[in-house]
Amino acid sequence: MSSSRPSDHIDSPEPGDSAIAQPKLGVVGYLRFFWRQLTSMRTALFLLLLLAFAAIPGSLVAQRSSDPNGVIQYKVDHPDLYPILDSLQVFNTYTSVWFSSIYLLLFVSLIGCIIPRSIHHYRALRSRPPKTPARLNRLAGHTSVASETDAASAIDSARAQLKKLGYRTELYPSTSTGSGTGTHSVSAERGYLRETGNLVFHTALVGILVSVAIGGSFGYSGQRVVVEGQKFVNVLGDYDSFNPGRFFESDFLEPYRISLDKFEATYELENTQAIGQATDYSAYVTTTTPDGDEQDANIKVNEPLAIGGTDVFLLGNGYAPTLVIRDPEGTVVWEDSTPFLPQDAHLTSLGVIKVPDGLAEQVGLVGFFYPTAAKLPSGALTSGFPELLDPLLTLRAFTGDLGLDAGVPRSVYQLATDGMTEIAGSNADVPALELRPGETVDLPNGLGTIELTEVKRFASFDIHRDPSQVWVLTFAILILAGLFTGLFIPRRRVWVKATENADGSVTVEYAGLARGEDPRLEAAVADIAASHSKQLRLKVEP
Repeated sequence: MSSSRPSDHIDSPEPGDSAIAQPKLGVVGYLRFFWRQLTSMRTALFLLLLLAFAAIPGSLVAQRSSDPNGVIQYKVDHPDLYPILDSLQVFNTYTSVWFSSIYLLLFVSLIGCIIPRSIHHYRALRSRPPKTPARLNRLAGHTSVASETDAASAIDSARAQLKKLGYRTELYPSTSTGSGTGTHSVSAERGYLRETGNLVFHTALVGILVSVAIGGSFGYSGQRVVVEGQKFVNVLGDYDSFNPGRFFESDFLEPYRISLDKFEATYELENTQAIGQATDYSAYVTTTTPDGDEQDANIKVNEPLAIGGTDVFLLGNGYAPTLVIRDPEGTVVWEDSTPFLPQDAHLTSLGVIKVPDGLAEQVGLVGFFYPTAAKLPSGALTSGFPELLDPLLTLRAFTGDLGLDAGVPRSVYQLATDGMTEIAGSNADVPALELRPGETVDLPNGLGTIELTEVKRFASFDIHRDPSQVWVLTFAILILAGLFTGLFIPRRRVWVKATENADGSVTVEYAGLARGEDPRLEAAVADIAASHSKQLRLKVEP
């Protein structure tokens, strides 16, 4: 062993030499290692990205919680792929084991990272700024000046100046050197708000995750199609579709009523490249609360109505022809305004009418409504404009079992014609029935008559309750505030030291140290030195 090495120095072992054995971590050591890895900020960011990827299947395939019929249809369309996806819980993405695991791990990672950092930050805020280094000339922005005042006065004025700039300061007592000289110094630091911003950012991120989870569990969303002149009451049975949260209870539905008085749409008429394109929608409604208070309101796209703790959004609109069906004796057996679903931008619309009782046979009607009837070169009908300029309704009629008594849910917008007989339409001896407002036509086989009395507009509303939306907004604002604070507030330390020389003169030194990236540190130290020099009329040494 070389004599220049310490007596306890050990050379690296030769290959195959087992004299030195690495310590074993053990169970506790491995647990501590994995915990530190899990609670690192790098792991938290990775889990956040992984959570975003895990949510993708929920937007690609139907979910049982929101679209059970879509899941059934997927099973019919993809009989081979369905069992695989179902075993992977893809149709229950947001409640699946793998999605919940990522979600919980993200919580643990963020909280396990935030708590120790918060404790450390609290202790750092209560601690004194560090002592002045012995050699300031090794630090950034070092500046040395000669002072005409005593060291204590120079340091006192420097401390006052640094406090005005927002620094936490600490005076350190005079120390004497071997030559009889002494030093006075002030240590200052600022930028703790940067770490505070980082902690606020990550804490608010946890707050958003918790708020979204609570809002999804206790909130709900539902859809309702309302025809002009009809009303919607906020009770469970009045929704067309309803998607409750996991902890939803019917008591969450605050009672109110919305009446659709009128629906208006504005269409482009001047731009030849966009004739017929909608430019504005307005649903004029009257709201009524249990105490009898009535108010008029206007629901527009991106301008929802807030009532009863819910937001009512305007989703879609279309036409609802009002039909009256009579039996051969003229008795009304069916009368209603039926919403027809738009199929194109000019509101060519498709609708289904089912008449199970009152006639000699059950009758199903499949209709197309054209607000402004026009013919294509092929002879097929279409709508040339979305307003009611030349409205026309065509109906194909079927007789047979409508399947309403089978106990199987069926869509009101679909008619299962298998097993039914077409009595009017392209596959029957009688062509499709055509009606304009005010006209009446006979049903084939003497079944009765159909009258189109008028055409109304309908609006589709989405009623959404999210009890956490105020908290989500609050945490989102805090995230932005914390992010900008963490990015733009530098963390730095500055020292000013005054040394009494043997000849009675005083030398004042300035220097700084950045805690992280701080490209303006040297300029900040230079500004402090220049301002302090001007205040004391110091002379900068060459």
